[in-house]
Amino acid sequence: MEHAKGAKHQEVRMLNRKALDITGVSNVDSFDNEEFLLETECGFLTVRGQNLHMKNLSLDQGLVSIEGTIHSLVYLDGSAAGTKSKGLFGKLFK
Repeated sequence: MEHAKGAKHQEVRMLNRKALDITGVSNVDSFDNEEFLLETECGFLTVRGQNLHMKNLSLDQGLVSIEGTIHSLVYLDGSAAGTKSKGLFGKLFK
């Protein structure tokens, strides 16, 4: 599949809520065993779950693979971004 130059492209593949592959990742802002905050071509993406760990990371290829029990995937954009990211950073800096 070809994409226009400069166009946003991202793929999210999940298998049985246990394995997650995400392309189009430019940065991993933070992560722990319950939450990952990823900067992607389509905005900030929060992955929440239990016993999460990074199986593979290749920022050159824009690929992140996460394993564990996945509960939610949430894009942080628009007016909700300020509220949700404050909660995340507030949790990190307590």
